[in-house]
Amino acid sequence: MMIGTRNSSRRAKYCVSLYSSIVLLVVSVVAAKARPARVNLFPRLQPGQTLSYQISYHSDKHVKTESRVIAAAPDDSAKIDVSALLRLEVLSVQTQGGRAVIHARARFEVLDSDSHFKVPNIEPPAAQVQRQDPDGKFIEFTILPDGRLDQVSGLDAFFPEQQRAWQEWASRFLLGAGFHVSGVHISQKWHSEEAEKSPSPIAGLRWMRESTYVRDEPCSAVQLTVQGSIAQSNAEPETCAVILTTAALKQDSDKNPTPEDFKLHELRTVGTAHGTNHMITYISVRTGLVIRATEEATQQMNVTVAKADGSNRVRYDVNAKSHSEVLLVSETPLNNP
Repeated sequence: MMIGTRNSSRRAKYCVSLYSSIVLLVVSVVAAKARPARVNLFPRLQPGQTLSYQISYHSDKHVKTESRVIAAAPDDSAKIDVSALLRLEVLSVQTQGGRAVIHARARFEVLDSDSHFKVPNIEPPAAQVQRQDPDGKFIEFTILPDGRLDQVSGLDAFFPEQQRAWQEWASRFLLGAGFHVSGVHISQKWHSEEAEKSPSPIAGLRWMRESTYVRDEPCSAVQLTVQGSIAQSNAEPETCAVILTTAALKQDSDKNPTPEDFKLHELRTVGTAHGTNHMITYISVRTGLVIRATEEATQQMNVTVAKADGSNRVRYDVNAKSHSEVLLVSETPLNNP
């Protein structure tokens, strides 16, 4: 009886151990299947490939000036409306794993602006002269595997509105390239930080960004009609990763806010700045190309500029809003508007 009992006990333990192993195996398989699939959103390009993007940018800035020393300037407001068609040509691609070093160049085929063609009314004849945008100008650049731009040349030769349009496109186009090398999955969040690159009377400004891979949605490039307007494409849609990005402009509280170039002119600045950006980007899961991106931004700045000894103070109150949109354009134009 004792021997039979021991054998039964051993068989029972073996069955329990075998059952536990099977359960763990099943759980592992189910977990592997349930694990979110990662996608690589780095743009996959080929040498000789060409792309076109429609870029629109609108900004509205209001500036109020106050001074006890000099007559305050009237409230200044500036509006910029830019619409551009950017043509991208891929010159070379050096593959590095799932990423690459991409050398490309871009040019503007069309640019409509309500500001850069206007010449200041300094002399009577000049008021009726418009600057012409010379042909044959390119922006050459390299995209590194981590999503950074390198060796950018030719940008300084363009009008300010063209430079702004290029910057809007580049920041959208490279969004997915800056994501994790191992790929991203739905519901994943990640953070990034970038210094404010635009000239400012306040130093130590930086953007704190949070991006979320919200979901997948059907998407497609737009098409241009023969009249030059935008229309929806009739092509079969593809799957896009929808990325929501929010950003807040932060200021270093423990740092002297006077920029170095102001110090060189013996000036001192004191003030605050803040802003928010909301961006939605649709990136093709198949190609890593940005199909559509829109951004809404607001910024406020209250700054006082004075001489180093504290005299001649001038206070500036700045409020600005902007909206931008970047759309991938199909190579085949529509015949109907």
